[in-house]
Amino acid sequence: MSVADSSLYQEIHQQPAVLRTLLRQEGAAIQRLARAVRDRRIDSIVVAGRGTSDNAGRYAQYLLGAHNGLMVALATPSLYSIYQRPPRFGNALVIGISQSGKSPDIVSVLAEARRQGAMTAAFTNFPDSDLGRQVEHVIALHAGEERSIAATKTYTASLAALAALSAELSEEPQMHAALAAIPDQVADLLALSPSIGLLAERYRYMRDCVILGRGYSYATAFEFALKMKELTYTLAEPYSSADFMHGPLALIEHGFPAFVVAPSGVLLPEMQAFIRTLQQREAEVIVLSDDKETLALGRTAIPLAAGVPEWLAPLTAIVPCQLFAMHLAAVRDFDPDHPRGLRKVTETR
Repeated sequence: MSVADSSLYQEIHQQPAVLRTLLRQEGAAIQRLARAVRDRRIDSIVVAGRGTSDNAGRYAQYLLGAHNGLMVALATPSLYSIYQRPPRFGNALVIGISQSGKSPDIVSVLAEARRQGAMTAAFTNFPDSDLGRQVEHVIALHAGEERSIAATKTYTASLAALAALSAELSEEPQMHAALAAIPDQVADLLALSPSIGLLAERYRYMRDCVILGRGYSYATAFEFALKMKELTYTLAEPYSSADFMHGPLALIEHGFPAFVVAPSGVLLPEMQAFIRTLQQREAEVIVLSDDKETLALGRTAIPLAAGVPEWLAPLTAIVPCQLFAMHLAAVRDFDPDHPRGLRKVTETR
């Protein structure tokens, strides 16, 4: 089976259509949620998720913190489902993010939030799921069936739903305009698939690497690392570039692969300096950026979409990452749709 025949390939390429549908059909529901947040003067947000959904929560921490002044925390589901010692939510909005809406530990967080009287919402592909039935506000992701085990279109849909919520809360028209352009920018990036397929050949025998990003790109580093682990069985460790300087930098030796996600924005000069530090340590640096000067610093360069605001860059930057992980799996003769030992729906408690 060629990679183009896989469900993963099809689902990666469905992302522009999924994003357009989400933004078109969920606008009213997101407006209602934003209005409720303002009416109740919500002062913090707790996001409950696992895996890919947890990485969407990392994006929410930067997005809703920077644009909406909200403290955003990631829930610790075992406090609810196993220890049964739930913290107090106070005046928080509690959001459960789950492709299936079935994971008992995520549902338990939202059930406790509802018991405490906190505002609750779910971002899920299945509004009538256990999670969807537990909350006041449901945002449907409209991703359709995901047959491949590795989540792709539900991740970008979750990010888009969070971005739309931030834009509604900010009441800034330019944010809506920038978000509306994202589906076409994602579509443009899909044209990179053949060149990324050729690039993946170089890394056929790579057994470990680090993936580095900061700010909004912190979520991208974690999601890219997850895709590399589950699809290619590479020991890919994600870090903030700042955290990496506090010890893990000692990992770097001649030829060690370091992927750096560095879109344009306030952090770009710092990321350029960081890449130079990696070069001094003789790392093999793979740069993902929309900035030509930054791309030129890498041994390998993967271009990102130009003109994307920093706060939306995670929606586009993850697409070349998905393509790279998919092609590397194919180069290694792994099944991109059925990674070993994994199931589509993982129910943890």
